[in-house]
Amino acid sequence: MSKLLEKVAWINLLNDFYGQLLTRRQQDFMELYYGQNLSLGEIAGEFKVTRQAVHDTLKRAEQLLNEYESKLGLVEKFNNERNKLAAAALLLDEYSSACKDDRVLRARQILTEILDMVNK
Repeated sequence: MSKLLEKVAWINLLNDFYGQLLTRRQQDFMELYYGQNLSLGEIAGEFKVTRQAVHDTLKRAEQLLNEYESKLGLVEKFNNERNKLAAAALLLDEYSSACKDDRVLRARQILTEILDMVNK
C-alpha cells in the first residue's frame, strides 16, 4: 500500500473513532476531503472560503485526531483486539480440522461474525 493510501486509511480510522470531537466545520471538511475525495478548491468553493483555509482546517483536524489517539489510544486497542480475535480464529481453524466437536465449530462461527462486524 502506498504511503498516501496508508495515510488516508489511518486518518479515516482516526476520524471513525474521534471525529465527533471535531468542530462541525472540521467534520464537514474531513468528510468532503477524505470521504468524498473532493479537492481543496471544490471544498473552498462550496463553503466560500480560500483553499488555504480548507487546508489549514484539515491540517488542524488531522493534528487533533492524532493527539486524541496519542492520549486515548483507542485505535491501537481496537487493532490489538482485532488481531487477537483473528489469531483465535486461526487456532480454532487448526483445531476444528482435527476435531468434529460442534462447540468448536460454533465458536469459530461466532468469531467469524465478530470479525466481519469489526472489519466493516
